[in-house]
Amino acid sequence: MNFKNIFQTVEIDIENKKLNDLKILHLSDLHINKKTSTEKIAKLIKFCNDLEFDFCVITGDIIDTKVKFIKEQLSILSQLKNKVFYISGNHDLFYGLEDLKNELKNFIFMDNKIFTINHKNENIYIAGLPDRFSKFFKIQREEEIIENYLKQSPSIFISHQPKDYKIATKSNSNLFLCGHTHGGQIYPFHYFVKLVQPFLSGLFYRKNTAIYVNKGIGTWGVDFRYKAKAEITILKLISKTVE
Repeated sequence: MNFKNIFQTVEIDIENKKLNDLKILHLSDLHINKKTSTEKIAKLIKFCNDLEFDFCVITGDIIDTKVKFIKEQLSILSQLKNKVFYISGNHDLFYGLEDLKNELKNFIFMDNKIFTINHKNENIYIAGLPDRFSKFFKIQREEEIIENYLKQSPSIFISHQPKDYKIATKSNSNLFLCGHTHGGQIYPFHYFVKLVQPFLSGLFYRKNTAIYVNKGIGTWGVDFRYKAKAEITILKLISKTVE
């Protein structure tokens, strides 16, 4: 995979001037499995570490096999620079979230967690929730706590599935980042995804919240994409209220 061909910068209009010029590397749905070579992950990390960004967010589905089979790949992944925030996806839960957390100790795990980061001497509040499938793994989603935290300004909410956008809009969060859909992965499967998810891919605005759905890097089921190109994205936040 030529990572240059799937890289893009997306400018997001944001109301809160405290977020102006913030650059977020947004990755999602890597789906690292037994067939994922260490060379591919090393090239990915080299490419990402050459980019300029304030922090990275990985919105779920990092793995697609048991961790014991891909420890070397995850060791390379953990070399991503700057702060890296990540949340669980349904595949992470299925294949072993605790094992994944043990391999990614350099990263900041955000399921039911809150974190404050400083940007140009201003506090930015980040919060995350476990994937919606977590209930099947007896993991509680602390939605009310996260909603209350996101009411602080400015705030960023991260979760795996686009369905969680209502949590962001209800709490008036400035930005919601997610993945899960693969952009449909193979057309015309796009239409089936749209039946169960409110957004397929790209940038949307609801109320005061900007929503970005990342199509991800990896694939699921069949290692093939059609009319749903993989992506590595730098999100550049721009506030029009800045004088």
